[in-house]
Amino acid sequence: MKALEKKVVPLKKDPCIRELFQQREQNFLSPYGTPSTKATRRVAEKNICNIRTPFQLDRDRIVYSNSFRRLKYKTQVFLSPLGDHYRTRLTHTLEVSEIARNISRAMRMNEDLAEAIALGHDLGHTPFGHGGETALVEVHSSHFSHSDQSLRVVDVLENKGRGLNLTRQVRDGILKHSKGFGNILPATAGETAVTVEGRIVRVADIIAYLNHDLDDALRGKVISKEDVPAICLQTLGNTHSERASNMIECLVYNSGPQNGKFVLDMGKEAFHAMTLLRKFLYDKVYRSPAVHNEFIKAKKVIMGLYQYFIEHPERLQKELEKMEMAPWDSDKNALKRSVCDVIASMTDRYALTLYTKLFFPNPLV
Repeated sequence: MKALEKKVVPLKKDPCIRELFQQREQNFLSPYGTPSTKATRRVAEKNICNIRTPFQLDRDRIVYSNSFRRLKYKTQVFLSPLGDHYRTRLTHTLEVSEIARNISRAMRMNEDLAEAIALGHDLGHTPFGHGGETALVEVHSSHFSHSDQSLRVVDVLENKGRGLNLTRQVRDGILKHSKGFGNILPATAGETAVTVEGRIVRVADIIAYLNHDLDDALRGKVISKEDVPAICLQTLGNTHSERASNMIECLVYNSGPQNGKFVLDMGKEAFHAMTLLRKFLYDKVYRSPAVHNEFIKAKKVIMGLYQYFIEHPERLQKELEKMEMAPWDSDKNALKRSVCDVIASMTDRYALTLYTKLFFPNPLV
C-alpha cells in the first residue's frame, strides 16, 4: 500500500506594512483623493517596497537626490544674501511642502502625493532664480522653463542618466506646478495637474512665495510695510503667520465638489487680495532695481558659461561627471541640451566660482 502523500498547504501571509497603510488610505481619503494603489511608474519595477507606498518612495527618492541637495545654494529672490534668515530655493521648497501637506490633510487628500510633488517641483530651477531662467530662455531656447526642466531632472538627468523613475502622478504635478504669472487657479484643460493634490501644490507654491518673498523684501528694506496695498494686509493679515494661515483656511473652506469634480476656490475677497499682492511683488520687488540689477549681472554669467561650454565640449564632459549626469553624444543639438542641463543644475556659488576661474585673469605671485 502506497504511503499517503502529505499535502502541504501554504500559510497565508499577513499584509505587509505598505498594504496596511494603503487600506488606511482607502478608509480616510476623500473620494476625490488619489490612493497610492493607483500609482503607476514610467518603467515597471520588479521589487516592490513592503513598507513605503509608491508616493512615499517617490518622496524619498527626491530627498536623496543630488538635485535636491543643490537647492540649498540656489537663489529664491535675493542673490547670495549675507543674512542667514533669507530664503533659498531649498527653504522655499520645504515651506511649499508643509503648506501642501496641511491643505491636503484638511481636505482628506493624499498627503504623501502632495509632499512628493512639492519636494520635486523646483529641482530644475536655475541658479540665480528667475534671472537665470530668463538667461537660458534667451541663450538656449524660448521654450525653456524650470517646470519642464524639473521633469527632465527626475526623468533623465538624475542617477547618471537613469532618472528616478517616479510615478506618473508625481511627474504630472511637477510639470504643471507653475505657469509663471499665469492664473492662480487656472481652469484651462491640460494646464492643471490631473490630481487634486497636484493642483493643491500649485496653490501652495503661490501661498509660500507670496508670504516669504514679502517677508524677505521687508527684511532687506527693498520695501516698507507702508508700501504694501492696505487691502492685502486688511484681508490677509499683518504678519507672515496670519497671512499664510488665512490663505490656507480660505482655500480649505471655499473648496469642494462641484458637478462631480473637486474645485479649488479661495473665496472672492482672499483671491482678490492675493492677486493684488502678487502684482505688487512683481512690480516693486522682483523688478525693483535692488533685485533686477543683480539679475542682469547673473544673466551675463550664465550666457558666458553657455558659450564657453559650446566651444569647449571637453570641459562640459568634466562637469557632467562631477554632477553624476549622463554624458553627451556627438550630436550638435545634444551638446546644446547638455550645456543647458549642466548650467541649470549649478548652484549660484558654483556658477560664480566657475565663471571667475574661466574668465578672470590669474596674476602671477
